[in-house]
Amino acid sequence: MPSLLRISVAVLVVAASFAGTSAQTGGSNVIIVTIDGLRWQEFFGGAQREYFKRGTNGSAGPAEQRFWRDGPGARRTALMPFVWSVVAVNGQVFGDDSAGSRAGVTNGLWFSYPGYNEMFAGAADARIDSNNKIPNPNVTVLEWLNKRPGFAGRVAAFGSWDVLPSILNVERSGIPVGTGWQPVPRPDTDRDRAVNQLAADLPRYWEYGPFDAPIVYAALESLRTQRPRVLYVMLGEGDEWAHEGKYDLYLDATKRADAFIQRIWDAAQSMDGYAGRTSLILTTDHGRGDTLKDWSDHGRDVPAAERTWIAVMGPAVPALGVRKDVRVSTSQIAATIAALAGEDFRAGSPQAAAPLPTGK
Repeated sequence: MPSLLRISVAVLVVAASFAGTSAQTGGSNVIIVTIDGLRWQEFFGGAQREYFKRGTNGSAGPAEQRFWRDGPGARRTALMPFVWSVVAVNGQVFGDDSAGSRAGVTNGLWFSYPGYNEMFAGAADARIDSNNKIPNPNVTVLEWLNKRPGFAGRVAAFGSWDVLPSILNVERSGIPVGTGWQPVPRPDTDRDRAVNQLAADLPRYWEYGPFDAPIVYAALESLRTQRPRVLYVMLGEGDEWAHEGKYDLYLDATKRADAFIQRIWDAAQSMDGYAGRTSLILTTDHGRGDTLKDWSDHGRDVPAAERTWIAVMGPAVPALGVRKDVRVSTSQIAATIAALAGEDFRAGSPQAAAPLPTGK
């Protein structure tokens, strides 16, 4: 992917101001949720009518009836009601092309492992050039936080994709990762064991791991019992359905992802120590093709697959809504996670990009 424009001096000043504000308030808990491969087109514009399959008489099919609305604002709210009625209202959203903004990855490859490495290490790395299970040579912000005072043992990650442990280099980082067919990595209770049993009982439609639901259940159990300060949840169904060209199931997975995000957020807001002291970051690891012909695919040979989106909400994030005329990159997320937690990731990883420009 071609590199995005370098961040301007003004943006760096705003980002530094944002990080300082977070530190002064003592930081907060941070929840990060990624929706693998969700296009910015659906995120900002909702369902695209030309992608639906019509009935034999040309009538709208069930998916079109569920998701089609007149106007992109109504369509995106129908697809992701929590994001657009809560996160966008109380936080900030980056990457809306119609607002003169753009978000994207800088790694030039436009697929998952390079995207997640950039997201959590704060910079692209040419050594990460496949989705193979190679332990990440880079220290991610999650690993770095896990070794900071007040965070040790309070960072957790969950995702069905079995490459996640490599991305976070669990052997070195010590971060517990629920993945594959064991969403709860260290089951201690009947509820933990029930979640793992549910994952095992589901059809093995994808060999690497289950659908997203058991992953979310495991993350919720961790939130309630382990009380992590930093919680990462990787949702992946939508990307799989997209690769299969099933637009209806891709949209259904997106709608479920929105509901999962709301469930996690509501659970946090109901808990002492989290309510009013928790930030939320939502994003994706890469985009997809921009046409009916290539929307199901991504990678360096697929135009527009570098385009992404980012949404942020929390006590240190002014409610500015959809940001206009600003360019951001996935590499800025790592420092943003740390800043929201009251830490400066770039102090330990100076190669990382500055936090997102969320200040006024």
